[in-house]
Amino acid sequence: MITSTTHTIEGREIAEYRGIVTGEAILGTNIFRDLFAGIRDIVGGRSGAYEKALREAREIALQEMQDEAAKLGANAVIGVDLDYENISTGSSGSMLMVSASGTAVVIR
Repeated sequence: MITSTTHTIEGREIAEYRGIVTGEAILGTNIFRDLFAGIRDIVGGRSGAYEKALREAREIALQEMQDEAAKLGANAVIGVDLDYENISTGSSGSMLMVSASGTAVVIR
């Protein structure tokens, strides 16, 4: 399935609009990941654990969105938007949320 952040796909005609589709992923982070990320914030550098978690959440959200589009009979999703949120759950840590949305279409 073709997915694009643009509202058209060059060289392809949009034959039908099937509706808005979404996908969400919420992943918990654990205390060790939070601790090491905090240390990295102090000394600098990248947090590989958080990067991996964000990448995984993004892939899940996009796949769910594409699956929803396929159920509508679409073969592409245009106007894709990704949103990232960090949800604090108090003293127990935080959750990472990624949501993907777009318009399911049939292209030729």
